[in-house]
Amino acid sequence: MDYVRKKIKEGSYLPVAWEYREVIEDQIEKGTTGKIFHFCQEEIICSTEGRVVSMEDIPNEGVFIHLDNNKRIRIDRIITLFGKPGAAYDEYDAFGSSCMDCLGGYDKEELDNM
Repeated sequence: MDYVRKKIKEGSYLPVAWEYREVIEDQIEKGTTGKIFHFCQEEIICSTEGRVVSMEDIPNEGVFIHLDNNKRIRIDRIITLFGKPGAAYDEYDAFGSSCMDCLGGYDKEELDNM
């Protein structure tokens, strides 16, 4: 695995607000099954289907949810959990809107003169 991929995979865990943890705990209690959209690598979005069976704090790695299909997802990378916004939703929204801020390779002055 090259350095860039390793860095992305082992990126620093970002603390998650308690509201997101409560949503996860609620879904575990309900036994909800569905889709989870998450960042699986920097700027790459993945979807995983399943039921969340547990949440675990793994030292030096972060807090993960474990699914019934033996997959695990770091909770700070979750965009949506069964249609509900996750901790990475704002990052996803900013990523999706980033092109609105770009000038398509032109300088502002060039665009003003068109």
